[in-house]
Amino acid sequence: MATKTLLFLFLSLFSLLQQNVSTAQNVNAGYWFPDSGLAASDIDSTLFTHLFCAFADLDSQTYQVTVSSSNTSPFSLFTQTVQLKNPSVQTLLSIGGGNSDTTVFASMASDSTSRKAFIDSSIKLARDYGFLGLDLDWEYPQSALDMANLGLLLNEWRAAVATEAGNSGKPPLLLTAAVSYAPTVNGLNYPIQSISNGLDWINLMAYDFYDPTRSDVTRSHAALYDPTGQVSGSYGIGAWIQAGISANKLVFGFPFYGYAWLLVNANNHGLYAPANGPVGSGNGAITFQQIEAFITNNKATTVYNGTIVSDYCYAGTTWIGYDDTQTISTKVLYAKQRGLLGYFAWHVAADNNWVLSQQAQQAWGSNASRDQGK
Repeated sequence: MATKTLLFLFLSLFSLLQQNVSTAQNVNAGYWFPDSGLAASDIDSTLFTHLFCAFADLDSQTYQVTVSSSNTSPFSLFTQTVQLKNPSVQTLLSIGGGNSDTTVFASMASDSTSRKAFIDSSIKLARDYGFLGLDLDWEYPQSALDMANLGLLLNEWRAAVATEAGNSGKPPLLLTAAVSYAPTVNGLNYPIQSISNGLDWINLMAYDFYDPTRSDVTRSHAALYDPTGQVSGSYGIGAWIQAGISANKLVFGFPFYGYAWLLVNANNHGLYAPANGPVGSGNGAITFQQIEAFITNNKATTVYNGTIVSDYCYAGTTWIGYDDTQTISTKVLYAKQRGLLGYFAWHVAADNNWVLSQQAQQAWGSNASRDQGK
């Protein structure tokens, strides 16, 4: 009997170690959503280790995680579809998003019963649809109480995932979250200990720092460095590490899109040039694919700025800030040198013939040194 008990304990420990090894692999990820203009079957999943399917919704009455009827088929078939080209790619169901109602998330997280409804329904939905993990995209908690409740949610989510895995005999679902580029947002601190204990990693959204509706001069919305301040990817990474999150739980996010500013003077076209809002409607957002077409069609001048690590182009009174291949390579190598778990892109459909995705994968796979102290 003792021998059998020891063997059981050994096998259990070995299983846990194997699970830890599997979750510690590098992350080369991208987000996809059904209305992006790219079918899931057209994703080149060989370029990714993980793919996020966005977004599941949070019901404002029941606090259960749901998928709209129009998304049922693409979501339920997502994993098997992308695994046709890459059987090892891991998929996660992302919940929320920038257009979701933050007050509903706050209400859900404020009570143990509604948190349980969220947690149980998310796990069931992930299992029913064949996802290997869940991703929380709450943008953003609005009070110190929200942040404290987020901590409770993550603690309970992790416990429920472990229990479900133990009962089902399946590997535990991955748990991740998309968070601000820095550990403080709206003057509020994220719950560091709960994030460290409850999540496999966090996706740092190191973009959307500026756009033409919030700045009257041209800017990079996703600069790696900010020589004059603290609005940059490198600052955010350093701040998260200083706050207590291990570098190997950080995944660095960069955009496959840019913003188009309307220049006040076509002859003044550098960084911080006076601008008069966005080009076109909305906030001026433009995909990398559209940017490449603009450059070709307008014979636009392109510039790489190595000081902040960003690209921009201009033609006439249009100025576009974005990430091109050199910027992507530099960011990926920076993440690797800092010892980060990996990178992700928002969003894969915005790429142009997979140029940026290929560049990122190649840079991560290069022989650059992992200088932890850089």
